[in-house]
Order: sequence, then C-alpha cells, then structure tokens
Amino acid sequence: MLIGELAAEAGTTTRALRYYEEQGLLESDRTPAGYRLYEPGAVRRVRNIRELLSCGFTVEDVKSFLAYLDADLPEVFSYSPLCADGFGVGAQRVAELEDRIAILAQLRDTLVHRMPWLAAPDGSAAEK
Repeated sequence: MLIGELAAEAGTTTRALRYYEEQGLLESDRTPAGYRLYEPGAVRRVRNIRELLSCGFTVEDVKSFLAYLDADLPEVFSYSPLCADGFGVGAQRVAELEDRIAILAQLRDTLVHRMPWLAAPDGSAAEK
C-alpha cells in the first residue's frame, strides 16, 4: 500500500507517516519510481504509534515497546538429543525471557509514572 492509502486507512497524514519513518518507528520499501510502499500490517502499527505518542510517551518509549512487540517469543521447550545441549538452549532462552521481562517492567514503570491510576486496578490510586 502506498503512503496516501496508509494515511487514509490509519486516519493520519502523510506528514505524520514520514515523521514516524524518520524516527525509526515505521519502515517502508521503495518502488523503482521512489514511492513508499507499506505492508498491510502497517495500519495497525501506525494506530499503535499514534495512540502511544498521544498519551505522552516519548519516541524512545515507543521504540522500546515496539521492539518488544516485534520480537518473537522463543519456544519454551524443544527436543535435544543431549542433556548438555538442552541445558545450554534452555539457559539461553531463560536469559532472553529475563531481558523481555526487564523491558516490560520498565514499560510498566513508565506507564505508571505517566498514568498513576494504573498502579491500583481498583482505582484507589486515582483517589489519592
């Protein structure tokens, strides 16, 4: 889909899309004529970017969150003919999951800092 089509479907402007691309939040391919081409999933991504930025998140916050969403979660179990190989693979996957948990914890802290009512699910934080 071309940039104009994406802007219309996502409810934004081509100028905003170019800004997202300059900031590294959105990627496009180029046609031989130089037109920007986006994949169909870009509509959802643009809406997510726009919502996060409108909530007051910085471009770096959005980049971190999108990087987490773009990363494929590893399989938890896989067959290995040797226990040592299995242990090595398992340890690497645990380390990857711990990194992702740390990213989520940082994102949660950012969310709670910007929207304190999220700290208490029963709404008691909003009353204080």
